[in-house]
Amino acid sequence: MTEPSFLYIDDDDLSRDILKVLLETIMAYTQVTFFEDSHNFMDRIRALPQPPTVIFVGIQVKPYDGYQMLAALRADSTYQHTKIIAVTAYVMATDVEKMKQVGFSGLISKPIIHRIFPELLKKIVAGESVWYIS
Repeated sequence: MTEPSFLYIDDDDLSRDILKVLLETIMAYTQVTFFEDSHNFMDRIRALPQPPTVIFVGIQVKPYDGYQMLAALRADSTYQHTKIIAVTAYVMATDVEKMKQVGFSGLISKPIIHRIFPELLKKIVAGESVWYIS
C-alpha cells in the first residue's frame, strides 16, 4: 500500500506548525504539503505530484473559507471521494450537522490534541468518519 499524502490549508501558523510536527516528526509521513492561505488553491492542489489522500481545511481561511474550498474540491471529479476534514476552533453541534450535509468527511476541532490526533488520523486514512470536538 502506498503511503498516504496530506494537504493542510490554514492561515493559522500555530496550527500548521502543530500538524507539521505531528505528521512529519511523530508519525513520520513524508508526503505532507501546507498552504498558508486559500489563494489559487485549486491551481496549487492540481500542481501537486499526486492528489492528496486527506485534505485538512481551516474553516476561517481567506480568501476562500473552508466551505467554499470544499465546494470547489467536490465539483472536481478528482476530489469527489477525497477525505476532506474541517479543522476549526469554533464549532457547535449545529455546525457539525451542516458540515455533514455539505459533504465534509469529518471534523477535528482546535486545539489539535497531540495525544489523540494520531489515532484520529489512522481512522480517517482507514476510511472511517471522524467528528472530533475537543
